[in-house]
Amino acid sequence: MLDCTPKEPLPEDAHTTGKINPVKTCQPVGAMYAALGIHGCLPHSHGSQGCCSYHRMVLSRHFHEPAMASTSSFTEGASVFGGAANLKTAIKNVFAIYDPEIIAVHTTCLSETIGDDIPTIIKQSEIPEGRYVIHANTPSYHGSHITGFANMCKGIVSYLAESDGGPKKEQANIFPGFVNPGDMREIKRIVTEMGVPSIMYPDTTGVMDAPLRETYEMYPRGGATIEAIKDSGNSKMTFSLGAWSSDEAAALQSKCGVPGVPLRVPIGIRATDDLIMAVKEGFGVDVPESLEVERGQVVDTLIDTHFQYEGKTVALYGDPDILIPLAEFLITMGMVPKYVVTGTPGAKFEKTVNGMLEEGGIEGSRVKAEGDLFDLHQWIKDESVDLLIGNTHGKYIARAEDIPLIRVGFPVFDRAVHPLMPIVGYRGCLRLIEMISSALLERRDRDSLDEDYELIL
Repeated sequence: MLDCTPKEPLPEDAHTTGKINPVKTCQPVGAMYAALGIHGCLPHSHGSQGCCSYHRMVLSRHFHEPAMASTSSFTEGASVFGGAANLKTAIKNVFAIYDPEIIAVHTTCLSETIGDDIPTIIKQSEIPEGRYVIHANTPSYHGSHITGFANMCKGIVSYLAESDGGPKKEQANIFPGFVNPGDMREIKRIVTEMGVPSIMYPDTTGVMDAPLRETYEMYPRGGATIEAIKDSGNSKMTFSLGAWSSDEAAALQSKCGVPGVPLRVPIGIRATDDLIMAVKEGFGVDVPESLEVERGQVVDTLIDTHFQYEGKTVALYGDPDILIPLAEFLITMGMVPKYVVTGTPGAKFEKTVNGMLEEGGIEGSRVKAEGDLFDLHQWIKDESVDLLIGNTHGKYIARAEDIPLIRVGFPVFDRAVHPLMPIVGYRGCLRLIEMISSALLERRDRDSLDEDYELIL
């Protein structure tokens, strides 16, 4: 048995540091989430049982839904001689016992280090007629869950998307990025409101936010169908939301000739405007009055509430595709993103955020890619902020430094309902304003002396 006891005691505040609670999880978590966005899909972890259990646990705790997946169940023999036999047996048994429409294989540290040739193994496997097996390489020691999500999106396109060679259909493809089902529903609603048919994938609506039914359904009714994904090669245009999580899916352009439009995840006014204008210009449609009303409500709310948060400093941490438009929106609100940290690598992140800060006339902020909560905590100890925005892992910093925390992003383990409520679009703007205002006003009420405690603020 391996000796897993620490060789030296951990510091008393180790639970607040990135050494234990990083700003990221590993690639297979993202790949598994992307795979669950295909209807009738069973994700398959090509590695040990422990790896699969961890990935499922992270997703299930965040979404409060079962994240179903199978595993190649590596033991010592597979670790030495390779996992080809395990994967072939697993594919045969999974189709025979669990009957999915498609199996999405993602690799782990172990299978990547061994060097298993997954495409060859899949070709040599017994796959029933009309069923599919796809894969993505997702070594845990590289990138983050965002990288794994992007790699699986690329795998979906590579294996499934097709073009019949005819005229392109008046329909849009949407790669939503690593966002919650509530966000995916809102993005689809906005595009539908503009009268444009769309194919979204991955699409975890109806899967990771499935309703309670009389009988258990191993494969919930949601998700993008294989037929729709195949037809995405015949679409007129693709909107890729989030450079880190969706740009890999741009392979659809080279494979099927569908032009891609890279956009930010539509968090905040500007990013939502960009999505709506891209749909308007790409399909020659008008912006409906309903969306104009929603936008006007956001602007009116900003005017009504600006004094509650203007000039407040905030520390942000999480995924790059969420942080970039979120920081942009906070600047629009008049707030100051003091610290911005992502665990996902990429110098482009620092350049983009620093550019937005410079454009907003904000000085003295610190931005870091491939950072962790240890970095963030040290910065806050040097100079504190008024608000924290990020996932559950930051709650220890919030407690230690007595700073309000707004839970945004992934993972959120300690609160329910979060995955169902959108932060994208104009409705998402209102939710963010409400959460930020409420947290700051609650802090003001809590700290007020009796003579300063007001009924109306």
